[in-house]
Amino acid sequence: MDYRNFIEESLKEVAEIAKASLGKVASGIKDGNANQVITETDLKIGQTLINKIRNTFPDYNIIDEEAGAIDNKSNFAWVIDPIDGTSNFAAGTPLFGTMMGLLDGDRPIAGGMILPCLSEIYLAQRGQGAYCNGEKIQVSQEKSLINVLVAYGIDSYRDNPAITREECRLVAEIVLSIRNLRTSCSLFDTAMVACGKYGVNVNRTSMIWDNVTPQIIVEEAGGVYTDFFGGKIDYSNPLQKIKDNFTNLSGAPELHKQILKIIEKFYAD
Repeated sequence: MDYRNFIEESLKEVAEIAKASLGKVASGIKDGNANQVITETDLKIGQTLINKIRNTFPDYNIIDEEAGAIDNKSNFAWVIDPIDGTSNFAAGTPLFGTMMGLLDGDRPIAGGMILPCLSEIYLAQRGQGAYCNGEKIQVSQEKSLINVLVAYGIDSYRDNPAITREECRLVAEIVLSIRNLRTSCSLFDTAMVACGKYGVNVNRTSMIWDNVTPQIIVEEAGGVYTDFFGGKIDYSNPLQKIKDNFTNLSGAPELHKQILKIIEKFYAD
């Protein structure tokens, strides 16, 4: 089945909701975690997408960042991030968007993400390539880190600041090996990797809905998508993983390999 038309139509509909609300909504934090921001627009977009899935794929499971897991005993699970980059959205900046991806068992098979303020929509389905606004995209063909931009999303661990300080030391090592560092802590960074404008994206603090869509898009654009240490990301029993932390490291194959060597050396020393 080709899921891309459904994903594209759904994302374009909710993008209008996001654009209409940008800079006009109050935000709060979830579970007392200042890194996790929520707005009423997150809830509205999430519910809109859930309703669309229920109408078109009533037997499929659903995982939504705000609604949680909806178990229909299916092997398929739609995974929704209503607003990725909610802190950006709440602050009125344009680097945010919506993602929805589809798992078949533990394997991402389709996904899309939209950047409403940039008028960009990225779509991919397993074996059919990745596209931005209908044009096929691919990851960077550059072979050296020193010639590329790298994104690294980092959240603070206020309850254990040693973790944040350690991660900043690692970021310093990466910065010394690349052209420049960029970070939006949103799907924008993944989009830039998939279309070859950034070489690599790294994030050690994310959730299942932050990964399913980016993985299929990056892989279909010719890239590599792993956990932080280069291992396969585990989506088995996805409905049970809605509170688990995921790490990710994505990029063009040769650049991904070079970043991984920096990470391995840092933790070996």
